[in-house]
Amino acid sequence: MNDPVVPEAPAKVPANFYRPEGYLAQESIGYLMRRIVSQVAQDIERRMEPSGLTNAQWMPLYKLSVGHANTVAELARTCELDAGAMTRLLDRLEAKGLCRRERSSEDRRVVNLELTPDGKEAAQAIPAVLSQIQNECLAGFTAEEWHTLKSLLRRVLDNALTLQPVEPKP
Repeated sequence: MNDPVVPEAPAKVPANFYRPEGYLAQESIGYLMRRIVSQVAQDIERRMEPSGLTNAQWMPLYKLSVGHANTVAELARTCELDAGAMTRLLDRLEAKGLCRRERSSEDRRVVNLELTPDGKEAAQAIPAVLSQIQNECLAGFTAEEWHTLKSLLRRVLDNALTLQPVEPKP
C-alpha cells in the first residue's frame, strides 16, 4: 500500500506591521513585553523582600520545589543561567539554609540539589505572590480576553522560536 501524501504546512509569511520609516521602538511588541517583564520582576522583588528572597532567587527555589530540576546543570538550563551564575546563586541559597548540594555517588561530575525544610516552606509561598501580581496585571480583563492573550503570546513565541539566524554579510 502507498503511504498517503501529507501536504507540507504552508510557509509562514512575515507580517508587514512595522516599517523602518516611522519605526517607534516604544510601540514594538518586544519593547512592550520587556517592559511588562521588567515591571513584574520589580514587583516580585518588592513582595518577596519580607521572605528574604530576591527576584533571582525565587525562580530556582520554585523550580526545585516542583521538580523541574534535580541537579545543578538541569537547574542552570531551566533557569537559563550559565554554570558560574548558577553556582553563585546556589551559594547564596545554601548560605540562607534553603538548599543543599551533594555530589552524586554514581557520577562525581553531577551535583544533586535538595531543598531543606526551610527551602520547601519558602517555595510554598512563591505561587501566591506570582498569582497575585499576575492577577493584578490582568485587572479588567475577561476570562475570554485572558485566554486570547495567552493564545496570542504563544503564537508570538512559536514564531520567535522558529526565526532563522541571519547570515552575516561578507
